Amino acid sequence: MLVTYDIRDQRRLRAVHRTMKSYGDPLQYSVFVCDLSDIERIRMTDALSARMNLAVDSVAIINLGNTDLSRFEFLGTRLLDPPEGGALVV
Repeated sequence: MLVTYDIRDQRRLRAVHRTMKSYGDPLQYSVFVCDLSDIERIRMTDALSARMNLAVDSVAIINLGNTDLSRFEFLGTRLLDPPEGGALVV
């Protein structure tokens, strides 16, 4: 899945970014590719909701199916390698 966010406050933005680093690999600062089980996705959404102001911040979670990188096309430097065995949740 692809997760991207727009967080309006710097402190919340850093907290969301730290949280996302536990669930996936960054493509850009606010865009992550994640390979999560259903329970990991639920835990991630709960953790993100706790760090956001739901009235002004937004997170988009896009299910891409299998997260092998054949779904991505890179021009220039490739930013990441395919996930191996899913994300590690700390």
